[in-house]
Amino acid sequence: MNNILITGAASGIGAATARLFHSRGWKVGLLDINHSALAELAAELGGVWHAELDVADPGAVREALADFAALHGGQLRLLFNCAGLLRLGHFEEISLEEHARILQINVLGLLQMTHAAFPYLKATSGAQVINMGSASGLYGTPHMASYSASKFAVRGLTEALELEWQRHGIRVGDLMPPFVRTPMVDSQHFEPPALRRLGVKLRAEDIAAAVWLQAGQSQVHRPIHWLFKLMYWSGQVSPAWVNRLMMRRISRE
Repeated sequence: MNNILITGAASGIGAATARLFHSRGWKVGLLDINHSALAELAAELGGVWHAELDVADPGAVREALADFAALHGGQLRLLFNCAGLLRLGHFEEISLEEHARILQINVLGLLQMTHAAFPYLKATSGAQVINMGSASGLYGTPHMASYSASKFAVRGLTEALELEWQRHGIRVGDLMPPFVRTPMVDSQHFEPPALRRLGVKLRAEDIAAAVWLQAGQSQVHRPIHWLFKLMYWSGQVSPAWVNRLMMRRISRE
């Protein structure tokens, strides 16, 4: 029986992914710091396993993984690292504490989850890690500097582990979408020029569908939406200044 453990599962992309995988017969585990929203989703899905979790707490991370894996014979088929924070605005106007928290959740939290999941992934045939990356991990994006930096870190970790964990039969990849219509984006009080020009073309359900595709056919990076796919693949064959020029144009205030 396939199982998936999702961080940041209480809303947005995490919740949409939980609904999709549950509807297709997977055993789903839900993790999020928002206990009330998490409990509501768990009840909606028929009382699936869930636990309140701050991914920045290493002890709680280890305990949550052990508890979920114990229900499945010590195995974990798929870890979806979806928990994340976003703060849009001018770099100097965002407090240092907020910048640090973004990196703590988006990078350290993801690293801790992946590290603690290793023994359960290793014990599972066809095991896989899917990390929530971003189009902002391709070229640094103005007005979301620390978020963009965090997604560069996710990209680097993904690439390294995809190579390193081949010997264990564990596949590692990430998803790289541009802006997605989620509560995290909708709650922002600052609209970057890039968001205004590009718009928000994707829904949480679109990303959940990409997680499903990734679970069946793993890629190191899975760019999402035709415009970003064009930017991504052109960046593989063009000099770096091409992406810089494009970013300057769409981010001009």
